[in-house]
Amino acid sequence: MASNILFLPFRRTSAVSMSAAIKQYISTKYDQHPDMFKKDLETIDQIRTNAVNSIEPHVSGVQKLTLYAAQLVWIGGKFPIDIGVDFTWYPALGFNTQNPESQNNLRFELANILYNLAALYTQLAVSLNRSTSDGLKAACNYFCQAAGVIAHLKDTVIPDLRTTPPEDMDTMTLESIQQLLLAQAQECFWSKAVKDGLKDGLIAKLAAKVCDLYDQAAEYGTKSDIISTEWIHHMTAKHHHFAAAAQYRASRDCLDKQKYGEEVARLRDSLVCVNEALKESRWINKIVLGDLNGLKARVSEDLKRAEKDNDIIYLIPVPPKSELKTLDRAGMATARIPHEVSDPYSALNGKGPFGQPLFAKLVPYAVHVAVSIYDERKERLVNTAIIDELEGLTQKLRDLLQSLNLPGSLQALEKPLGLPPSLNAHAEEIRQQDGLHKLRRSMHEISKLKANDAAMYQEGVGLLKTEAEDDNKARLKHGTERWNRQPSREAGEYLYTKADEIDGYLKSAASSDDLVKNKLKECEGEIGILGGTARDLESYIPNSKRTTMTPAVERAVDGLRSVLSDVNKLEHRRKKRIQEVREKVKYDDINGAILAETARFERDYPMQKIEPAQFENLFEDRLEVYNEDKDMVSQENELQSQLTSRIKEANAAFTTARKGDTSTKEREQALQRLENAYFKYKEIVSNLNTGRKFYNDLANIVTRFTDDCRTFAYQRRVEAGQIETDLSTALSNLNLNFQNQQERHNLRSHYAPQQQQQQPLPQPTPQPPSQQQHQQKPEPIAAPTPTRAPQPESAIWDPSQGIKFGGAGPGVSPQQRQQVNGNIHHPAYPNTNPRGGGPWDVSHGVRFG
Repeated sequence: MASNILFLPFRRTSAVSMSAAIKQYISTKYDQHPDMFKKDLETIDQIRTNAVNSIEPHVSGVQKLTLYAAQLVWIGGKFPIDIGVDFTWYPALGFNTQNPESQNNLRFELANILYNLAALYTQLAVSLNRSTSDGLKAACNYFCQAAGVIAHLKDTVIPDLRTTPPEDMDTMTLESIQQLLLAQAQECFWSKAVKDGLKDGLIAKLAAKVCDLYDQAAEYGTKSDIISTEWIHHMTAKHHHFAAAAQYRASRDCLDKQKYGEEVARLRDSLVCVNEALKESRWINKIVLGDLNGLKARVSEDLKRAEKDNDIIYLIPVPPKSELKTLDRAGMATARIPHEVSDPYSALNGKGPFGQPLFAKLVPYAVHVAVSIYDERKERLVNTAIIDELEGLTQKLRDLLQSLNLPGSLQALEKPLGLPPSLNAHAEEIRQQDGLHKLRRSMHEISKLKANDAAMYQEGVGLLKTEAEDDNKARLKHGTERWNRQPSREAGEYLYTKADEIDGYLKSAASSDDLVKNKLKECEGEIGILGGTARDLESYIPNSKRTTMTPAVERAVDGLRSVLSDVNKLEHRRKKRIQEVREKVKYDDINGAILAETARFERDYPMQKIEPAQFENLFEDRLEVYNEDKDMVSQENELQSQLTSRIKEANAAFTTARKGDTSTKEREQALQRLENAYFKYKEIVSNLNTGRKFYNDLANIVTRFTDDCRTFAYQRRVEAGQIETDLSTALSNLNLNFQNQQERHNLRSHYAPQQQQQQPLPQPTPQPPSQQQHQQKPEPIAAPTPTRAPQPESAIWDPSQGIKFGGAGPGVSPQQRQQVNGNIHHPAYPNTNPRGGGPWDVSHGVRFG
């Protein structure tokens, strides 16, 4: 139905099953069984169906849309936004309304639902009977709520989308729509003021604000590639219309205050504005055109009367336009976000109209993230601050003993023949573990894991490389202006960063692998001897002749043996403590504490979204349990410092007592090499275990990376296909699109100079800083704007026009002078008395043209 105000069309979608994706996600990511949420899974599909089918202007659709929007916000705290559902929506504005867009994104779905909510509010406003004060008040409220939803969509939802927004939800388009809705809300309030018979001065202020809002809407619209030229012409005509209406009402106020010269000046400016609006008559509907013609007729009659009265009676000088006082503004329309949209959690408290939130008993996704964060911090703390420190102290002690040739020198002296018991124990341990064969087998297994990880990684990198090559080829083929989507490295910045990170892991691991191989190469022979037969071991160690130990040597041997015994006790104690710490970490389960804290949050702050950062205090309290272990490391460091001094003193006494005795030197060296090989073997085993764990963990990371690359490449391929289709369609309609773009360019060229001229209503509403900066940029030289031939208004009779009796001017039919769909423009000009057809009234005279 034709109307003097605009409404937003609905966006359309395709049916999808959210329950299947949510059920699958619960099965794979949560400890709870999805059957626990069977009713909720059925409900989420039902409320989506109800919401997306609410495409009729009925008030019941508001609750359906706001309910689904609130549940989307709620489950956004339970699940990641890429839950696994491809939501498909068709644009409502622009030239690609038949080309759908799909995204695996809950916020994309929320953005479309909120847009449809705004569209519903506008259609409800248009459907009302605006010929009554109550109807105008309700329409104003609906437009304000629609503007609030658009503002919430622009300022809150779109910035948090994490993907490129739909083409008809860019900033300029949403700004234009928001200002348009506010203008129409203000217009409804202006109409109500007219109908209620308020003072002309106040009505002029209301009209001036309507003019400003339409001006801003048209300005943003010319900077959008989505707002149609028809809408821009409509908004431009409305801008001039209400500039004229404001001056007309101000002139009536001047008449009441006996300011006859200013009355004439404002009526003249009003006539200039209405003529400017009538230049858009080719593109605006008949209702708006009828309003303009009615206003022009009223202004023309009043101007003729005012000029005559002033010229004959009052003789007041008419001030120029530049000396007229700027009209004040009275803004009554504001963007009001519905409470259910701005604070959806408050409507999901079980007592409100929306009932209970879905999946309330499901542990929030943020809780699982918090658990993983704590586990990572705990492992890092224990490994770096406790275990690594203890093992580092032990390694320093062994390095010291090795540099002092201990315990080989003592064993060679005490047992000049055969094998020392400790060496036998070490050899037996290596034999049971299959010695060199175990090490080589482990290295082979790790090499296979490494190769698998590298192959999987190269597959992901290859997908990214192929996608980037295809994108570059398409950009070269179509040009950067038409192929204007993000380059591959920008669109997949996270994946490229992850690829570099994984490449660093692999290079670092390769360096560590080479280090382990070199360790094995250095002591491979001695480890082979330790893992061989007892005869091979005995033949490797030369015997030495038994020597007589003097009392001084015996005292030195006893002292050194005591210190080495303390070293063995220290190492065993540390191994035990390391094992205890690892057991402590193993049984440190924070799940119960986090669930209890989550329950407290939900009880004390039921509408607040759970975030991992809220558990920071809990993390700090729980990690304090390892403070005693860190203190233990400090104590071990002090004990080792004392023990190191004792070892050096005892070894010095032992060396001094045996000064000049070289009978056991070769045996000492052989025993020491075997002793060093044993500890090196233990170190290599530990390194290999760490390497195996590293590559197993890396396999999970690389698998996820490759899957993400595969998904990214598929989405980009689908997007590229869609763009190719759009470009083909655009080429097939090249002539039509060229004409439309040329007209939009003319509009922009026509609109920009207007900003430099003095408007009939100065002091427009301040623009945002970013907008002001944009306006300060120099405009390109605009092409000459085609001028429209002015409609003749000559008072000279043209025979081709015939003779018209009692006419009210061209372009105005009797039907247009009536209230159409609540149009109350004529009450705005109460002295307008349209003349219809009928018998000729002699008192009216004969009017030509």
